[in-house]
Amino acid sequence: MNTLSRRMLCIAAAATAWPARAQQGSDKPWPSRPLHVVVPGGPGGVVDVRVRWLVERLTPALGQPVVIDYKAGAGGNIGMAEAARSAPDGHTLVAVHQGTMAINPHLYARPGYDPLADFVPVTRLGVGPLLLAVHPDLPAHSVAQLVQLAKDKPGQLRFGTPGIGTPPHLATMLLLHTAGVTATHAPYKSGAEAVRDLTAGHLDFSIEGFPVQLPQVKAGRLRALAVTGAARVDAVPEVPTIAESGIPGYEYSGWVGLALPAATPKAIVARLYSEIARIYATAEARAWFASLATDPGGQSPEAFATFVRSEHAKWGRFIREAGIKAE
Repeated sequence: MNTLSRRMLCIAAAATAWPARAQQGSDKPWPSRPLHVVVPGGPGGVVDVRVRWLVERLTPALGQPVVIDYKAGAGGNIGMAEAARSAPDGHTLVAVHQGTMAINPHLYARPGYDPLADFVPVTRLGVGPLLLAVHPDLPAHSVAQLVQLAKDKPGQLRFGTPGIGTPPHLATMLLLHTAGVTATHAPYKSGAEAVRDLTAGHLDFSIEGFPVQLPQVKAGRLRALAVTGAARVDAVPEVPTIAESGIPGYEYSGWVGLALPAATPKAIVARLYSEIARIYATAEARAWFASLATDPGGQSPEAFATFVRSEHAKWGRFIREAGIKAE
């Protein structure tokens, strides 16, 4: 029997064991050492905020430290490619989102990974709308006024995102495409960096997650114009949706999830999901996500995998129809 066959037999055996084994051939239950969560982006963004909240609660649940590894660059491709090459022993996790799982594969000829083949989805870590905000000096107090400015100054308004293919980028491109206007994109390593430049007046507007934009809005450093979802949110009930602001049919909800390298034993996937589901079922989790205008999500691995495949197909069609390019 060759080495590959023996390894696959060990993986299959481990998948039926409980508790899960950390490594093939090891008698130590999983996890047997600190875990690492690859975040394919910089600190301070929506993905980072959700992962850090979960990590604080996952560490005591698993009995091992859970460390976050930031791997920014290429719209998340660098971090995803590194995670895909990691050993499938349950000690390397990766935070995923629309950009890395459903968008980048359609934008880049060689992203360095296959989202549908290289990973096993664990669960969704929340889904919700983003917030459209402008610098207070911009003479736009509504979406209609922002669109008119973009029409009057084609390509002159500047918006920032964590990079091409990220949820904020796609949400903005969807708005521009639907409204029939253009603007100049400024990519950053994280949403937090983009919003800092927006508050400093170096950008004109941005669509970002509530954890990043809302504190700046409440502090008066940004002006909120609209939310991207289908309905208004309790966190800012006075802020309308983009659809009701003159862009009928517009709707965008961003999501974050957790995945493991392909071939990770099923027992490990199940244990990790069960721990996260328990955390997400608490009143604390419901209150925290509500403050961010976000549905906790908490899909099972099977349901999340089906969701990822549908998102992959959906955004592939949009990218082709809108003619969005990576460069």
